[in-house]
Amino acid sequence: MNIERPIYLQKLKDRMHDGMIKVITGLRRSGKSYLLFELFRRDLLDSGIRPDHIIGLELDMRRNEKYRDPDVLLSYLSEKMKDDGMYYILLDEVQMLKDFVSVLNELLHYRNADVYVTGSNSKFLSTDIVTEFRGRGNEVRIHPLSFSEYCAVFQGSRDEAWQEYFTYGGLPQILSMNSDEQKVDYLRNLFETTYIKDIKERNKIRHKTEMGVLLDLLASATGSLTNPLKLSNTFHSKRGVPFPESTIARYCKYLENAFLINKSVRYDIKGKGYIDTPFKYYYEDVGLRNARLNFRQQDENHIMENIVYNELRYRGFSVDVGVVGIREKQPNGKMERKQLEIDFVANSGSRRYYVQSAFSMSSPDKEAQEKRPFLRFNDSFKKIVLVRDNIKVRRDENGIVTMGLLDFLLMPNSLEV
Repeated sequence: MNIERPIYLQKLKDRMHDGMIKVITGLRRSGKSYLLFELFRRDLLDSGIRPDHIIGLELDMRRNEKYRDPDVLLSYLSEKMKDDGMYYILLDEVQMLKDFVSVLNELLHYRNADVYVTGSNSKFLSTDIVTEFRGRGNEVRIHPLSFSEYCAVFQGSRDEAWQEYFTYGGLPQILSMNSDEQKVDYLRNLFETTYIKDIKERNKIRHKTEMGVLLDLLASATGSLTNPLKLSNTFHSKRGVPFPESTIARYCKYLENAFLINKSVRYDIKGKGYIDTPFKYYYEDVGLRNARLNFRQQDENHIMENIVYNELRYRGFSVDVGVVGIREKQPNGKMERKQLEIDFVANSGSRRYYVQSAFSMSSPDKEAQEKRPFLRFNDSFKKIVLVRDNIKVRRDENGIVTMGLLDFLLMPNSLEV
């Protein structure tokens, strides 16, 4: 199955010949190897690069085991690079290479080499790039399939695609499976035998049962404000045993580093500052979130919010939770401070969008409730309300745009409508 991933392919093309190691990171099974060895290699060939100037090695393959030795690999590359022309070196699962950091640093000195690598979460993370390459590594973060990428190969209507997507998520392998049983088993097994195994091995987790309960709590509370203290209290009430706040904070960081979850912090729009706690967690893939809960909590409202968050990240935005502080007069005549919430403040350079994931606005009161935070501050950035219903895009007298969710997800320029 050929799945085009134009955003990521363009990111690799934008970084060509920049003198840095291009490192493709992201959740395991999200398509890193496919991007590098299928899409990028094909693009190089289509642009006229000779096949003998593309050197690719999948280091996790048994037949390539000898190349995990740094000296053998460097000797092999020297033999392949027979002239002064530019060579494109593609290394998959580079963490399998012994002392891979020193090897990649050496490759930086090859004037006619452009180097691209992928690595697994268990031993190679975005934090490693910052630490080990000190500005000489250029990260390309890949996510599971967006809804538009998913729909491009899905056989059925967009509403049918939505039902599948919000249940089973966007890991590419899901699209090759025909039965619900296959998809459920795949996601459950992948969670336990790959992701959790990686996290436990890398971080030497001792409280394995507690880690499982924490994952359940985070899945159940998707899109809800929380923090380690609140999670610790909830854990105590559910399990009857203490689980320290500091340990929970550390475990949550492990999950973030493994790309399983993402944290969105609160931003005071009027005060123009961040609020440390509480914050929200979203799963990188909603199929994995649902699998963690055995597909019991299929609340489309919260899943929709998670998918909107992921879509904004996929489009290259940093995403915060918006907070609007107000003072309101109460029936007793006293003024009371309140905080209104905007689901997402999406930023990229000078661009900013305020987005509410409303699911439905079934009455004038509900519509007023969703738009209320937008009316309590005044700036020039676009304000958007998303609803699950398939409606025509409309703009009210205050400039607030309301659009259907699927139009938002499927139109590349939907934020500009």
